Amino acid sequence: MFLRKAYRRHPAFLLGLRDMLGVAPGIAAWGLMTGVAMAKSGMGFSECLLMALVVFAGSAQLAAMPLFAAEAPMWVILATSFCVNLRFLVFSAHLRHYMMMLPRAERLLSGYLTADLSYVQFIRRFPEGPDGSREKLVEQQAYLAANGGLNWGTWVLSNLAGVLFASWIPQHWGLGFAGMLGLMGVGLSLLSGQQHLGNSMRLIAALAAGTVAVMAFSLPLKLNIVIAIIAAVALCLLIETRQGDAGIRRSSSWGR
Repeated sequence: MFLRKAYRRHPAFLLGLRDMLGVAPGIAAWGLMTGVAMAKSGMGFSECLLMALVVFAGSAQLAAMPLFAAEAPMWVILATSFCVNLRFLVFSAHLRHYMMMLPRAERLLSGYLTADLSYVQFIRRFPEGPDGSREKLVEQQAYLAANGGLNWGTWVLSNLAGVLFASWIPQHWGLGFAGMLGLMGVGLSLLSGQQHLGNSMRLIAALAAGTVAVMAFSLPLKLNIVIAIIAAVALCLLIETRQGDAGIRRSSSWGR
């Protein structure tokens, strides 16, 4: 992906870098806070370094670390991380028609580098989707390569810095609050869009998940996160099913 000269030389490559540079400081603060949290969670130093280098999923890392510290069963840790990252299935389904014509290795790399903010910025930059031309495909991939690559590099370097210098970073820096603001920014970005129905469903999902997470806060092992995600997904599926049935009934009545 990065080795293709057609991508590096395309004007969209610089555009992708510029868009990600605007949010890179927030990502760096979040990554630094996550690295510090890993180092102070009781995990071994080598385990922290390996997670910082390999696991490109900040929210899953933050959700899993308290479970590691509490010596939770592995199935709880895996289930929590899986549920937290379910949103990437939606991203993948949406991006499929952008990338289905690419070689498998490039699709895998593009998928690995596509995180929340890179997905949001990519879709906002190319809301119309691919038009089947090679020129458009190169433009989109050049943008995504730069945007996602800078996002990944910012996250990994700040994560490593947090792990390496955790004992030197004072608590009064408020990195936890910076990370919370970063998560709020991601959530608000995902709630925005141009399709009214899509906006409504995302808002319903956010409200349902937030309400259930607060109500189930007393559950052990952070299981309120898992319950909140399941409740939000189930509610949205129920609404979509009923809307689909209503549409079918309207079509049948019009046909008669």
